[in-house]
Amino acid sequence: MSRLPERRWSWPPRARDVALIVLPALVGLNAVLNRAEILAPVSSWLNTLDLVAGVVACASLWWRRRFPLVVASLAVAMSTFAESASPAALVALFTVAIHCSVRATATMFVTNLVALGGYAALRPDPAVPLWALAGLFVSGTAAVVAWGLLIRSRRQLVASLRERAAAAEVEATLRAERSQHEARETLAREMHDVLGHRLSLLSVHAGALAYAREASQEETARAADVIRENAHRALQDLREVIGVLRAPVGELPLPTVEDIAELIEEASRAGTPVELRDGHGVTTGGRAVGDTVGRTLYRFVQECLTNARKHAPGAPVVVRITGDDHLVSEVENREPPPGTADRVEHPAGSGEGLRGLAERAALVGGDVEYGPTTSGGWRTSMRLPWPA
Repeated sequence: MSRLPERRWSWPPRARDVALIVLPALVGLNAVLNRAEILAPVSSWLNTLDLVAGVVACASLWWRRRFPLVVASLAVAMSTFAESASPAALVALFTVAIHCSVRATATMFVTNLVALGGYAALRPDPAVPLWALAGLFVSGTAAVVAWGLLIRSRRQLVASLRERAAAAEVEATLRAERSQHEARETLAREMHDVLGHRLSLLSVHAGALAYAREASQEETARAADVIRENAHRALQDLREVIGVLRAPVGELPLPTVEDIAELIEEASRAGTPVELRDGHGVTTGGRAVGDTVGRTLYRFVQECLTNARKHAPGAPVVVRITGDDHLVSEVENREPPPGTADRVEHPAGSGEGLRGLAERAALVGGDVEYGPTTSGGWRTSMRLPWPA
């Protein structure tokens, strides 16, 4: 169980301000009274002037945070002739060290030393040697300034740590959102590629049954078998996708490049004439292909066959896999037979499949090109790097 951070007790800001006004005033008053008793005779009007200056200097401390340099200048100037203003000058100098620049702090530090020297010259104390008085002034003022600079550095450090923590929190949030977006994109690609292939088969054959009124019982039964088989496989594919999402990475098998031959054979059985031309024996294990590249190639062929089946039903399809420096896969379908596309209804493409192919290829350093052929067909090619 983690421990909660201990809260440090601190005075309320108003209480601190009042204390920093009252305490210097009491110290200054005590100093003036002691001097009046020790150094006699002293004019009463001079003591009164000293006390009035001390009260003004201490009262000005109320605005020390808003106008630190102005308050410090006033208190230091009065400490030149008024001993009761010296404590207020130290408090003001302490505030300057916290809130102002180092240059301004150094300037006020020197100014305060000059003011203290002027006071010592105007109202010398025979009981205290000059060198001891100078050492006391310098060491006391330096200690106050050093304390203020230390607090300033600590506050800057805390502010910097808070900014870093806030930036880290924002970065973590953005990273989580980016990971969620990438996960959704990956899921969308998998669902589109896996289920789109099966559902396109169902759509084509269901449409064929709807239009083939005069088909024989054998043809109808064969089409129904294809529909039933692909519906069953669609459910299996859906279970596999959900299983991959739930299971740890690498626990369930994913399609590889060697499954392309089975994919083409399945498309041929469903009524799409497909020819595989594999010059390097990639689909038969003749050349080693990494799992990621192989899965990308499999999804490419699967999506191209799905598109050919939807947009050019019955048209012959040629799948070529070649390459020397790069692995190039090309799927080309010819123009569908006359009247075939009119007999079978299929949904209009949304372009998600081609966009998903381009994203898949980019993830492994490849690219995708597609477009119509001069013979009225369609050609889609993917260029992937050979595994090192």
